[in-house]
Amino acid sequence: MSRLSGYLNRTSKLLRDNASRILRMEGADEPSRAPKILYTFNSPEDISQFATGCDADVGGTSTVHFELDESTAKPANTGEPKPSSPHDILVNRPTGKFWGEMRLAVRPGLEGKIRGGYAGFRSKPRPTFFGELTDDVSNHEYLALRVRALGHPRTRNSYFVNLQTDGPITTDLWQHRLFFRRDDGGWEDIFIPFKDFVLTNAGELVAHQVQMYRERIRTIGISLLGGNSGVEGPYELGIDSISAVNVEDVTDAAALEKVPTEGTQWERPPVL
Repeated sequence: MSRLSGYLNRTSKLLRDNASRILRMEGADEPSRAPKILYTFNSPEDISQFATGCDADVGGTSTVHFELDESTAKPANTGEPKPSSPHDILVNRPTGKFWGEMRLAVRPGLEGKIRGGYAGFRSKPRPTFFGELTDDVSNHEYLALRVRALGHPRTRNSYFVNLQTDGPITTDLWQHRLFFRRDDGGWEDIFIPFKDFVLTNAGELVAHQVQMYRERIRTIGISLLGGNSGVEGPYELGIDSISAVNVEDVTDAAALEKVPTEGTQWERPPVL
């Protein structure tokens, strides 16, 4: 019954959105550049929209958990804390918590056959009676994530953001490193240009890069790839929201400064 209810809710949303676009005669006016919230992580229902996985699924020894963190919800009677700087972000509501232990070792007998050292979560596909629900971010320049990096400091440079578009090759992923500017565990907004994502397949860079099909984003996820960098230890990532925005929505100009290493660990080939 819960699965059927999900189908009906998503189908109803698809019909409402399409009817709304027709009534507003979208296409006759300029496309909207307003910020678009793609996912929030503030309730059990929000968290249930995501699936997890790690190398333990195929013989590794890492662990993965994704749950609602109630400790970030500040009681109403304790007063509002003062930010220490104009760009500090206060989050006083439950948020998502992605955590576990990153391990490079594999189970006995699998040495040399598989590689350990990865964990991740991603949004679940959203089927309806009229096809799959996807997100159109073609009118937006940046993917915005409100996150905080916790866990052991050595794990904080191995996070990646993964986008899957509605294409014929289901193993294709658009990927970008998740670079944190803070090292104190505080919340921050990270803005990644959609044009800087690179196309990968089965963990390898695709030789012939193409433009991302941003009109139909199927899933969004974050992974920790400790095996790529030889990193292991306890990891934790807090996440509040994922949105699509434009440059006028960025209040902290420093958030758009280029980091020393752009893109992923890959060297980006030319776009065809």
